[in-house]
This record gives sequence, structure tokens and C-alpha cells, in this order.
Amino acid sequence: MNVLVCISKTPETTAKINFVEGGTAFDSAGVNYIMNPYDEWYALVRAVELKEKNGGEVTVFHVGDASSDIVIRKALSIGGDKAVRVNADPKDSFFVAKQIAQYCKDNPQDIIFFGKETIDYNGAEVGSMASEMLDIPFISFASKLEENGESFIAERDIEGGVQSVEVRAPFAISSAKGIAEQRIPNMKSIMMSKRKPVAVIEPVESETLVEITHYETPPPKSGVKLFEMENLEELVRILRDEEKVI
Repeated sequence: MNVLVCISKTPETTAKINFVEGGTAFDSAGVNYIMNPYDEWYALVRAVELKEKNGGEVTVFHVGDASSDIVIRKALSIGGDKAVRVNADPKDSFFVAKQIAQYCKDNPQDIIFFGKETIDYNGAEVGSMASEMLDIPFISFASKLEENGESFIAERDIEGGVQSVEVRAPFAISSAKGIAEQRIPNMKSIMMSKRKPVAVIEPVESETLVEITHYETPPPKSGVKLFEMENLEELVRILRDEEKVI
């Protein structure tokens, strides 16, 4: 079984967010980057579990420059067998999806794993785009994936219940909480990851479909207003007339 796990590099959740160049670019100065948690905790781990059960190979795929190598090595320490890095600064989701699709056309995969979204842009776009380019089924926001003979059963949470779908390989899937449990690599795995191959390839041409015109941070949170139990009329007035405090 050949499995591809697509990973992203995102700012850690405690990073201070600033913008430069007139609010058109993210200021990466002093920002620590991590592997996108949905890619690491769920997509990658479930892929490794399937490999451990059935054999095969897990390839880690990333679009980014050399600064991403530390994130790629972590993915290899968790259980990836090899990695491919497209040497490019991704400009939009379409560009990333096209790189994934081209690689899979040249190197067919049984399953392509994605995290359900990245924690920076939260677009949840790349998986569906790449699947369309490859003309294969795509299952989004899966919380469970189990083998069922020659096919797979995937589950995902929906409003009021759980949806179950059956699919045959090849297919792509985006992974949400529940599909696997986070793994922390031990020292032996970390050391072994340094010997695993990382191929660097050049990107295929792709038109840029999205242009960032402006970033802005949300307004600061207002202070908490306290009301005495005997003054409920004032609370009602505030909730009715000053919606901004809600």
C-alpha cells in the first residue's frame, strides 16, 4: 500500500501575529513554525498505522523552502519512510494542489491523506482541489477510517449524527479528531529520521488565482462588565441596546 501524507508548516499557536508591507504580508520575524497539528496528529498517524498493519510505504509530501526541513524530519520520525519537498513558496491552495496532483500522476498512490485544514488560513481547500485534478474520490473531515475487505469505511461527524461512506482506493481523505491518536517520537525514531531520504523537486508551472490584498487583526476584546443581582434591568438594556458587548 502506497500512502502519501501532505503536510503543512504553520506558526505555532502562541506566535504573535503581525503584518508588514502595508498589511499585505505576514511578518515571520521571530515566529516559530510547527507541523500543522491536523496533519501531524491525525493524517500522518493514521497513515503510519495502516502501513504497520498492511505493509507498504508512507511518503511525506510538502511544498516549501529549505526552512521546512525540520518539520519534514519530524514527520519522518513519527513514521514516514521518505519525504518529497517541492522547492517553492506556495502562493495559494491551487498551486499546492497542482504540485500534489502532478506528483501522484507520476507516482500513483492508494490513499492521499490531508489534515482537515491548516490552523493558519483554515481554508480546507487543497484536498478537494487535488482530488478533482486526479479524478479520485475525496472524503472530507473523516473521524474514522477502517478497512473493509478490498474497500474502506470512513465516518465523519455531521449535524445530529455520523455519516458512514464506503470507498475503494485510490482516494483522498482529510483527517479530523478521532481518526487517530497523537504519537510522540522517541529518541531512536528521531535519530533514524535523519537517515531517511528527502527528495527535493522543482515545482510544475501553475497560474496564481488568488491575490492577497490586505490582512488585518481582529479588534481587541473589550473588558468584562459586572452587574449586581439587583440591577438586572441594566443588564437587559445593555444586551438590547449595545450588541457590541455580547
